[in-house]
Amino acid sequence: MATSSSAPLTNSLAHKLADFACTLEYEDLGKNTVHEVKRRLIDSLGCALGAWNEEPCTIARGLATEFSAKLGGTVIGTSHKAPPDWAAFANGCCIRYFDYNDTYLSKEPAHPSDNFSAVLAIGEAVGATGKEIITAAAIAYEVQCRFCDQASIRARGWDHPTYGAFSTALACAKLMKLDREQTRHAINIAGVAGMGMRQARVGELSHWKGVAFAHAARHGVYASLLASRGMTGPAPIFEGQMGFEKELGVSMGDVGRIFEAKAEAMPGEGPASMILKTSIKYWPAEYHSQSAIEAALHIRNQIQDLSQVKTMVIESHDASVDIIGSEPEKWHPQQRETADHSLPYITAVALIDGEVTDKQFAPERFTEAKIVEFLQGVKVERNDELTALYADAVANIVHVNLADGRTITKRVDYPLGNANNRLKDSEVEGKFFQLAAPKITKDGADRVVEQCWQLDQAGDVSKLMGSLEIKD
Repeated sequence: MATSSSAPLTNSLAHKLADFACTLEYEDLGKNTVHEVKRRLIDSLGCALGAWNEEPCTIARGLATEFSAKLGGTVIGTSHKAPPDWAAFANGCCIRYFDYNDTYLSKEPAHPSDNFSAVLAIGEAVGATGKEIITAAAIAYEVQCRFCDQASIRARGWDHPTYGAFSTALACAKLMKLDREQTRHAINIAGVAGMGMRQARVGELSHWKGVAFAHAARHGVYASLLASRGMTGPAPIFEGQMGFEKELGVSMGDVGRIFEAKAEAMPGEGPASMILKTSIKYWPAEYHSQSAIEAALHIRNQIQDLSQVKTMVIESHDASVDIIGSEPEKWHPQQRETADHSLPYITAVALIDGEVTDKQFAPERFTEAKIVEFLQGVKVERNDELTALYADAVANIVHVNLADGRTITKRVDYPLGNANNRLKDSEVEGKFFQLAAPKITKDGADRVVEQCWQLDQAGDVSKLMGSLEIKD
């Protein structure tokens, strides 16, 4: 007898994800994965402290600290414990807003360290150990990156944090020790109401560009909390008649097979090693511009008189051109969110200023008349060779034309921090100290770094979160 089409699926993608999360243990992780989670935690906390005073972070923090919870998550920079979902949102805004946290490039780009906001909030609330935090973070990276490998959702008008609702819900379910059915329903709840529109990242950008994943993380936390109390969600969330696959127009079956097999992302690195394929940002700007920044800084060192610079041409790959190098707003940025997503501006200001820091994204800099004038002579061109190399390489070729007729050219395929050009541990620490020390002092920053390196020995993360308090 044929199975009724209305019969419930018992081996859906949500089932497979739940099985993966519920059965994966710390001991399954490779030593390089454990080490990389610690590196990314250091990097993420630095990004959070660096952006702490920015307007959307202040807004989110002000709102979150109006709510208190005995079993809550610490709002970074304070001693206040808010409900975990609000803590995840406030902290997620800080981790992401400078566009300085890590990146994964595939069919869909992502910033998987965004997941830490949810992991830390729920982890602290339930008293999870450091090893449990590390395991949950590895799961979140694995899920988000595998989804990004499967399909581009920006091409269909959806924003990449949509995948983050699933990854954060799974990580939180793991930390809360939910059973398979509860975990599956956390996935279902997260998915049915976690869709984000790509408009967050096109046209005139707003605060929401930098906080969209924080919203997804808050939703993932909330979904897992509801599931822990017995709330059920619609299923099958991926394969259903009106489910994720139907709306996306692709099958997610390959992802299911990967998780069912506990396939290794890298040989010998364990079943949750996708984090090793992700990249750390060396400069606070959209990732596709990183190699252009490095090229522009290299060229600047060869020019004695910057007044001789006349025009610039940037050859780039399709993803870069489509995301940060094609809209008219990129040549006339009016907000930080547009400036740090503008290939012409970022590359030009790197050449002119010889650095790319938070200062280059101050309104008085990107709206300066001379800068805007120079931008009108910057061209962005598609390069098929560079497109063919993406996403293994994230290449840009920068040509600077001088008044004497010379052209200086530099090509960079793997910028500093790329998975194929890794930062040293000391360089990750250096980035953290630069961002964190002005907020919590050098001694305070030293303590945070030490605790992150020893995370696998920690009984919980309360001490670590307390070490992030900013004193007046």
